Amino acid sequence: MRMRSRECISLRVYIMRSGISMNQDKVKIKLSDESAAPLGCLLGRAQLSKEHSSLFYDAKAVELAEKIDYDFSTSDMPFRGIMFNLFLKGNLPEFDLFTLRAKQFDDKLKVYITEHPRASVVNIGAGLDTTFYRVDNGLIHWYDLDLPAVIEVRKQLLPEPDRVSYIAKSLLDPSWCDDIEHTEGGVFMVAGGVLPWFNEPDVEQFFLTLADNFPGSEIVFDAVSRLDNGVGAWIDMFPQEQRDAMRAAWMEALKDWWERAPQDQKDKLINLIATLRVPTKPKGKKWADLESWWDQLSAKEQDQALHDFIASSRSSAGGWTLEDANEITKWDSRITVIDQFSLFRNIPRDSLSADIRRLMDYSDKTGRSNIFHLRL
Repeated sequence: MRMRSRECISLRVYIMRSGISMNQDKVKIKLSDESAAPLGCLLGRAQLSKEHSSLFYDAKAVELAEKIDYDFSTSDMPFRGIMFNLFLKGNLPEFDLFTLRAKQFDDKLKVYITEHPRASVVNIGAGLDTTFYRVDNGLIHWYDLDLPAVIEVRKQLLPEPDRVSYIAKSLLDPSWCDDIEHTEGGVFMVAGGVLPWFNEPDVEQFFLTLADNFPGSEIVFDAVSRLDNGVGAWIDMFPQEQRDAMRAAWMEALKDWWERAPQDQKDKLINLIATLRVPTKPKGKKWADLESWWDQLSAKEQDQALHDFIASSRSSAGGWTLEDANEITKWDSRITVIDQFSLFRNIPRDSLSADIRRLMDYSDKTGRSNIFHLRL
């Protein structure tokens, strides 16, 4: 789910009052209202590893997920808390499908590392990413780049192992390039779930900075298409009976969240509902008012409300989209395209549920999200 603003590219973590709070073997953390997504990605990789280990396995994500104490169900962002409640009830796919991006990145990285065993790898917008532990060959040099608040927490949750350096800077600060060493062995960069949170001028400048500082390097990243109309269209593909069940599950999850959410977050939800494209709105701010409002909507109006609610999670994105990698080559002749493919290309699906396969097929067919591999 897309929750981050331009500068909250990854895990901007605020740790209670005194930093990280240790509760026995658990690490209790509190996230800002726009920074839950990276932790969600970590949990998604852990869940994918547990449920489909033959498809993808991330031992470090599983280990770290078991240490972290964070209650998504009362998240500061109404959308995040409610959707996580749906996840807990088993009414959403059992893992964040976009965590499969990690498998595609791993495959690209392993090929490059085989050919450049002493390469430097830069993980841009690292958050709590654990790719290093999956692809390390014992020789590479690894750099995790993220904002200072993120890196501070990352150091406490994931202390720097040998040959790994953390860089506490924004990707828009070109000085981070000076921190990358051992470039003679080749430079490979990954940017997962990062660039869509910026506007096009920032993304263009970012690529020009890479071309200036790392000639001959490679980068792999993902981007959404401007044609992407979100998960709502995927929901429309379900039979009516299943869509009815999903609407009922949504209200059940909403009620669970409402009973535990602080008043300021309830107010956020009420304000969000006021923007939905449905003919009526709740008459008051109590749960009974929301329930009565929902029951008065037709099935079609409830579907529209759900579509708008899901779309609200996308409103903070910077807006950069990409359909064709050749569009980037127009920015600078030094940039060339190595590969472009749909997010779920060649990912085995036999072990996955019919609903997940449906979403993967829908995404690949519509080109809503793609992987791009460039040389600079």
